[in-house]
Amino acid sequence: MTNNGILSIESMKNSCTSEEWQARVDLAACYRLVDIYGMSDMMANHISCSVPGQEGAFLINPYGMMYEEITASCLIKIDIHGNILSKPDFGDLNYGINKAGYVIHSAVHEARPEVRCVIHTHSWASMSVSSLECGLLPLTQTAMRFLKIGYHDYQGVALHNEEKESLLKDLGQGEALILRNHGALTVGKSVGEAFNWMHRLELSCRSQLAAMACNTPFSKVLPEVLEETWNNYQPSTRRPYGLMEWAGLLRKLDRTDSSYKT
Repeated sequence: MTNNGILSIESMKNSCTSEEWQARVDLAACYRLVDIYGMSDMMANHISCSVPGQEGAFLINPYGMMYEEITASCLIKIDIHGNILSKPDFGDLNYGINKAGYVIHSAVHEARPEVRCVIHTHSWASMSVSSLECGLLPLTQTAMRFLKIGYHDYQGVALHNEEKESLLKDLGQGEALILRNHGALTVGKSVGEAFNWMHRLELSCRSQLAAMACNTPFSKVLPEVLEETWNNYQPSTRRPYGLMEWAGLLRKLDRTDSSYKT
């Protein structure tokens, strides 16, 4: 099923609704973009997207495929109980899903149905910040967007449903979460919005580590300015994230490799 390093998978386009197919295309694009922007961890980690019109169903990556090769047709559809609803023929590889991915993503999709997309990463920057007692500091305008970010204490590999309750409590109604000693998680009402949150969170982590490496005092920002800046980034004061740039990001992919659409 492999030709010149490309895994051949039969198209799922005629096996699902047009709404599901669009969700598949957007999600596959997100996987490619996370890789392009240096936030992937080979086949580890996971991004999910709920299936329009199918309550409790969401799409997630086959455990074993690299982010750079994810396509709309390779995504596996599961429900919040972990049952596989549909998946393509992977031949002898017979890929399934990552259990930790199921636990984390099913928790969010079940508790917050308004969330369409959940992104979890193990980037070097987010892992580093997640291990710092100080957490993410509001050192830059971008980081001030995460002034009230949540934190979830490490409880081991997320393989047990018992962890869902504390994970959801720590996320609350927010859009971003630092997983202590682990990585990062963002959510959005669209794939583009979730990617926007993750991209900005990654930039915040990288800039903090660069500033800390300089070993000089940080420039102080007044608490009231921090609060005002944070408020300017809230949904009640601005348009939804991800809408403006998503079409441009898809064009970026199309200029180099449009196979995510297959």
